[in-house]
This record gives sequence, C-alpha cells and structure tokens, in this order.
Amino acid sequence: MALLDTKVTTVNGVVGGARGKRLRRGTISWRGIPFAAPPVGHRRFRAPEPAPDWPGVRDCTRLAKAAIQEKRFTAVAPGRFAPMAEDCLTLNVFSPDVASSRPRPVMVFIHGGAFILGTAATPLYDGAFLARAQDVVVVTIQYRFGPFGFLDLSQFATDDRPFDANAGLRDQIAALRWVQENIAAFGGDPANVTVFGESAGGSSVLSLLSAPEAGGLFHHAIAQSPAPELVVEQDEAGVYADEFVRILRDPQRRSTTMERTEEPIDPAEAQRLLTTPNPALLLEAGNRLMRFAAKSGGGAIPFAPVVDGDLLPLSPLATAAAGRTIPVPLVIGSNKDEGKLFAKLWNVLPDSERMLMRVEDEEVRREIASHYENGDRDRIRLAGDSIFWAPMSAFADGHSKVAPTYVYRYDYRTKVLDVTGFGATHATELFTVFGAYRAPMGAGLAVADWPGTRRVTDSMQGRWGGFARTGDPGLGWPAYTTAERKVLVINDPDRVVADPDTLRRQAWYRVHAPSEA
Repeated sequence: MALLDTKVTTVNGVVGGARGKRLRRGTISWRGIPFAAPPVGHRRFRAPEPAPDWPGVRDCTRLAKAAIQEKRFTAVAPGRFAPMAEDCLTLNVFSPDVASSRPRPVMVFIHGGAFILGTAATPLYDGAFLARAQDVVVVTIQYRFGPFGFLDLSQFATDDRPFDANAGLRDQIAALRWVQENIAAFGGDPANVTVFGESAGGSSVLSLLSAPEAGGLFHHAIAQSPAPELVVEQDEAGVYADEFVRILRDPQRRSTTMERTEEPIDPAEAQRLLTTPNPALLLEAGNRLMRFAAKSGGGAIPFAPVVDGDLLPLSPLATAAAGRTIPVPLVIGSNKDEGKLFAKLWNVLPDSERMLMRVEDEEVRREIASHYENGDRDRIRLAGDSIFWAPMSAFADGHSKVAPTYVYRYDYRTKVLDVTGFGATHATELFTVFGAYRAPMGAGLAVADWPGTRRVTDSMQGRWGGFARTGDPGLGWPAYTTAERKVLVINDPDRVVADPDTLRRQAWYRVHAPSEA
C-alpha cells in the first residue's frame, strides 16, 4: 500500500510531520499545529480567533507549549517538564502511515485536569497506538483553563475591551471547527468525528453536548469519568471574577465570603490589572481564588464551564433532564474506584461529610449516608460517587431519551494497581484506551499480568474504535434505557449488569431527579 506523505496542506499552510519509530512504527504524527491565533495581548480572555497563515513548511515534529499552570503538572518524564505559554492553542494529529481507500474515522481527545491543569504533551495521550490499532485518525487538543479559560469577566467589559465567557470551551469548539476544515487532508472523515475526553475532558464533552453552537461539529461522543456538576452558575461566576480582580489589586487579600459588600471595581482599573504582561501574576491570583472558593463555596472549584445563558444556556444535567442535548450516540461511564486516586495522590475531592452537607434534604442525606457505613473505604467511595458516578448516571438517563446511550463501569485493575491500593481508580482506563500498557510508562503497571491487560486493551480499543466508526460499541453491549439500566462492566472478561448498585443509585437519584419546573 502507498505510504502517506508527511507533508500535509492545511488551510493555513503546509505542516511537516514525522513517521513513528520503534513502538510507534506504522504511524505518522503531526504535533503542535496551531488551530487558533495566539490568545495573547488583546486576545487574552477572548474567544479564539482563526490561526494566521504561515509560509513554507511548518515543522510539526515536536509538541508545542502547554497552557499556563503549575510547573509540576506538566511533567512529561522524570525530571522533564513541558514548557508553558499563553500561546498554547495547538493540536496533534496521529494517523496510520499508509493511505486508505476511504476516509478514516476521526477521534478528537480532550484532556482532563479539573479545568486547572493538563497538557496534550502528557505521554499517556500519545494517539499513535490507538490510531494504528483501530485504523483511525486521532487528534489531541489543548485549550485554556484556570483563570485564562474559565473566568467570566463580562462585568468589566467595555466597548473598547470586551471579554468572552467560556474561552476554554470556545477553544474546544474552535478545535472541532479546525477538524471540519482540515482533517480530510490527513485522511480523516469530517463527516465521522467522535469527540472523547476523560475527567474534566469528559465534563467538556457533556458541555459540548449541551452547547447548541457545537451542533454538527461531531457525530458521536464518549465521556470517560465526567464530573457533570463541575460547572459554575452565572451568579457565582460574577463573584469569582470580582474576587479575582480584587486579589490582583491586593495579593494579600483574605476574603472568605461570597457576599459582595465592597465598592464596585471600576472597569478601567480591572482592565489595567487583567492586561498585566506577566501571566504568572494571573496564575498566582487564580491559586488564591481557588483557596477563596474552598473556604467560601464549600470546596467548589471556581474554574469550569460557566452557565452563561449564551454558549451554555443550561448546565449539562439540566440540559439532559430537559431532553435538549445534541442527539448523537454517547458512550459514558465511570471507574469502580474513582476516589482512590485523589485520596492517595491529590486531595481535591471534598470529604464525605462536606459532600453530604451539600444535600439540603435531611431525609435524603440520611438515606445516602446509610449506604456508606464501612469506614474509610466507603467515605472515599462516597466522595467519588457524588462527583462522578451519581451525576453521570443522571446525565445518561436524560441523554438516553434523545439518542442511543451506552453506559459502562470500568472494573479492570492490574495486580500492581491492586497491591498499591489504587484499584480501578480514576484515569486508569486511559491506559487501555490509548494502549499505553505497551509503552514504557504503562508496562510496569501490567508486569504481573500482561495477557489479561492485553485482552482488556484490545477489547476496549475495539469498542471505542467501533463506536467511532458506526456509533455502536459492538456486540454484548446493549443500549442503556431507564427501564432496564443495562451497564457494561469492563473487566477480563466483560459482563453486562442491570442497574448495578441499585439502592445507592436510587438514593442519589433523589438529589439529581429532574425538577417539575
């Protein structure tokens, strides 16, 4: 078969990629392709604008810079970190290196990181193995997050200096538009695009399903471990933006209340502070805003898609409950031990007592608590269920009314993950989706049971690839309905279970049930 050319012409110019070597043999990658103009200067806090054209062949053999965040979150190898810059709106394309007689399905991945961290440069997100195994084109994208991507500063806007809410979500939509305009040149099919993401990336997928402007840009969706309630309502967004500017003005500020009793900030002063040439000042102010939100908002994260009534008219859960999500086939699920990762490595989940106090109805609160009475293990599970599994189930209920929906629970864990106490925790399914157990970074996790890990990897990649091709994840995985609630438990081997954890789901449903309004 004919080999694909490493040079590809996009609407902005020619990009030069590289053929894979060693483990990635049989693939081509194009890395660091700009899909929008650098969001710097007057473009900071604005919707993305089209990328500028370039002359000649652009070298796209290296990953581009990560979005601004704490350095420790950009590790790409022991002692090595990805460089960072505001100029971060790039994507990477991975493809088999042989020509195909027909356009290949396209899979666009959105990374996670709680909307405060992450980069497509993370080795786990290397799309070469998935592209080769499933004969698809994989695209991994970067977007703005934290204060750069998810502050609604509209209260400080003027005609001369407007601001746009949901810049990070708009970045994702801009990347999907780039795919529509360019992916055919890489052998991909713009009429068959699957958007998939994990954690905050999975939450992004739900937000895209809830954003009318994203309609027509993708044809299937996969949400892995989304946190459907990780959104910011408009009134809260206004408080967070106000507090952020006050922190910029006074870095020693120690406010702990959402109540606004101070004199309003003049928009001209706000704009002067927000246009600082030093993005590190914005990052530090964002970190302080995180601490403010933790104290005043019960552990809330201030950076997430904003229910702005415009790009995102309603929250994802409200959109699903109203039957207004974009009606494309959806795979959605969570991992059996979601909370263990956070308990061991990164304590950002609110503790179980705080999560229960968010449930206003005392009777419902007691009913939920009665299903988590087995000490520390259940306290960790409660936190994970409240953030991921319970609202995910509610979203599936709503979306299943408008389009085929397939629900999974990822139970597979290697012996190493079991012995170390992680189990089937948050993000471990990414190793099978991306085939990373074949790479050095994942091989150590599967050293004691490679045959089983290979079977699960082949099966899961086959289901994800099959879903990208046809909108159906394959035999043995029935569509989810609220009448039967059949869930695929991903393990070695898979099995289908009707309404697993029925009593817990019913208790949480009283929190997430659609309102009568």
